[in-house]
Amino acid sequence: QMQFMESGGGLVQPGGSLTLSCTISGPSLTYYTVGWFRKVPQKKREGVATIRPGGVTTYGDSVKGRFTISRDYAKNTVDLQMNSLKPEDTAVYYCTLGTEWGQGTQVTVSS
Repeated sequence: QMQFMESGGGLVQPGGSLTLSCTISGPSLTYYTVGWFRKVPQKKREGVATIRPGGVTTYGDSVKGRFTISRDYAKNTVDLQMNSLKPEDTAVYYCTLGTEWGQGTQVTVSS
């Protein structure tokens, strides 16, 4: 059974940076597209970033140029480097693979 361990969320001031990390146990990330999405109450979930087995990345329009997704095949982890954070980036961020996702980690951007 696949398990996700997300970390790195927290409180940061506008303009600051955070790095989220997700370790996935079970399948090797070598063969799967993995990514992050985020959710705020009363709103639909929003895709943030994905990375394919070959390393091709995609980003949501609202985070392009500010967020970077990466993966470590040896550690089976996927990271999300978030720079120039804005209050509207506040959300619970979830690591996802296929139709499964983790428990989420809260990111709050506020002064």
